[in-house]
Amino acid sequence: MTAVIPVSAGCEAGSAVRAPLAPVVGADTCVPLITGDAVRYTNLDYAASAPALTAVADVVARSLGDYASVHRGAGYLSQVTTERYESARETVRRFVRGRTDDTVVFTRNTTDAINLAAHITPGDVVVLDIEHHANLLPWTTAVNPASRVRGRVVEARDSIADTLAALDAELASKPAALLAVTAASNVTGEVLPIGRLASIAHRHGARILVDAAQLVAHQPISIVSHGIDYLAFSGHKTYAPFGAGVLIGRPDWFDAATPYLAGGGATRDVSAGGVTATWHTGPARHEAGSPNVLGAISIAAACDALTAIGPEALGLHEEELRARLDAGLAAIDGVTPLRIFDDARNRVGIASFVVDGVAPRAVAEYLSDYHGIGVRDGKFCAHPLLKRLGHPAGAVRASFGAGSCAADIDRLLDALIELTRSN
Repeated sequence: MTAVIPVSAGCEAGSAVRAPLAPVVGADTCVPLITGDAVRYTNLDYAASAPALTAVADVVARSLGDYASVHRGAGYLSQVTTERYESARETVRRFVRGRTDDTVVFTRNTTDAINLAAHITPGDVVVLDIEHHANLLPWTTAVNPASRVRGRVVEARDSIADTLAALDAELASKPAALLAVTAASNVTGEVLPIGRLASIAHRHGARILVDAAQLVAHQPISIVSHGIDYLAFSGHKTYAPFGAGVLIGRPDWFDAATPYLAGGGATRDVSAGGVTATWHTGPARHEAGSPNVLGAISIAAACDALTAIGPEALGLHEEELRARLDAGLAAIDGVTPLRIFDDARNRVGIASFVVDGVAPRAVAEYLSDYHGIGVRDGKFCAHPLLKRLGHPAGAVRASFGAGSCAADIDRLLDALIELTRSN
């Protein structure tokens, strides 16, 4: 008979330590340990896929009763679902404070969104070597021979200030159509100054695309205020399930490019003689086929839920948990946190580290098998960055968010202390 080990009251509302900010689906899930016991699962893998907010799940459940195909349907349910799908674009635009004429295209995820951006970009692109592969490989013709652009990779420096200076020099040396940067590192959580990067790009006649996959669920971002031209993010990192993403930005590049996919929904008219097509402009041009309606609805619901929580509350919640985790990791002999920049002051809820003498996979398996803790291990789709940081074999990443609590952080720290003492 499996015994359920009681967990700390640290995740209870009203506790003296930081409790969850918002309820998430699966928060009470118990998982088996190698000892035969079971404990409440501690999810510290938000940077990979955040659990769905219960508010999002509720919206999706209500939408399922009226679900039907979108666009061109005369039936009542088709009209209802179409309205929900199209209104989701406006919800997303408001959430990231976009321009009134920005095009909002729903994609499969951030990777798909950036590949779409590569498809519509009419010239060279400048990127950093510390990017997630999703914002590195689509710009490289050696990897993507069909790409019309050429990616120029700039080596990040030890400080943000020097890195910005290097990007400025690269853009000044040769024109580029686009500067593509991450907003927050998926490895260390360090946040780049997007407004300053946008100013650099615009000063040299380039536009800027921001990979905000690790930022939008944690800190506010404004397309208008930050001067962003294109922004990409994923629903599954923003407390929404179903595998959908967003690319939002200026309409001219979207409308000038050939459709991302050829098929139904993207066409105004098709002639069978020579099989020629007249394409739509706007979002439909790049959304051929049946869209992920529930994915779009869930993203909009997550945007509304995060707006209701408020950036101040979310920021305070994550700052307290991050400070607790950082202090705890720094106090454990044999644990080394990873950092890219020596002058970074802003981070989201991500901390990567290595344990002396223990492989990252062995650390992750130990945390899961003996403590019911879920973390990520490996190279986090950022191989050049891990090599740069001196850990080509990878690291361990703990990440958290609105559904996390102080007891989650403490359980991880206690487990790491136990591991290092026994190592």
